[in-house]
Amino acid sequence: MDRFLLMTCFARTVEMGSLSAAGRDLGLSQPNVSRYVAALEEHLQIRLLHRSTRKLSLTPEGERYYAEVRRILTAVAESETALRDNVEPSGLLRVACPTALTHAFVLPHVLEFLRRYPAVTLDLQLNDGYVNLVDESTELAIRIGHLEDSALRARRIGQFERVCVASEGYIAARGYPETPDDLRGHDCLPYTFLSSGNSWRFRTAEVPVSGRVSVNSPDAVRELVAAGLGIAYGPQWLFEAGLRDGSLRLLLREHVPPPVPIHILYVANRLMPRRVSVFMDFIAGKFSLVPAFSGTVASSCPA
Repeated sequence: MDRFLLMTCFARTVEMGSLSAAGRDLGLSQPNVSRYVAALEEHLQIRLLHRSTRKLSLTPEGERYYAEVRRILTAVAESETALRDNVEPSGLLRVACPTALTHAFVLPHVLEFLRRYPAVTLDLQLNDGYVNLVDESTELAIRIGHLEDSALRARRIGQFERVCVASEGYIAARGYPETPDDLRGHDCLPYTFLSSGNSWRFRTAEVPVSGRVSVNSPDAVRELVAAGLGIAYGPQWLFEAGLRDGSLRLLLREHVPPPVPIHILYVANRLMPRRVSVFMDFIAGKFSLVPAFSGTVASSCPA
């Protein structure tokens, strides 16, 4: 039996955490993946995995063997990638993207990307929720915030400041908050999709907020703050038009928290087709031209 196939099935089972997940990732049935891993163990005369109804775990011998298998598979993948560098990018590319960020900074460049790479088909999955790249068929994710996924690699493509804003009409009616704690007495516009939506973080404090309206869409937050229904908190670029034309005021400028990073994520040690690498390069290049992603724009906005 193909030794490389057996090693690949074993490695993906370890990385995905189950035989069924490895099968989905490799396009194989769960029974076949189980059979291939068992065949590898039989060939080596060593048990590599402890199997139970709830989870799989590596034996000590399996841990050592996995490290060697991963080294071999990575070397093969890097060799194949180098050979394909001159091959035209092609195929379906699935990218998970935050909704508002994509509307503002990705969609305007899709036509240029498709013209540059006519053999690539894009499936942009706009969703502000967490997408598990390891378990799903999505190859890339643009993600906002600090990262925790050890199975993923990240390429940083920008950062932005979170700001607090309100309309001139709201400030005239309700006053100007001098400190983050003053927000407790104001109508705020929580973004409820995030677990932290009802608690706004500033440089030296985290303040619980509330108001008469809360929404699960960043675009709706922008519309509501422009209409004068309350104070909003979010990425500076979300409110850029209103800050530029003076319809929105920047509040609590001296209290803004540290910048938030933006990354493109992909699965570590997974073969990267050329369509993936060219898309990352393309978007990284576009984001590098956006002043809002320098992480210092709020300081230049009118108060």
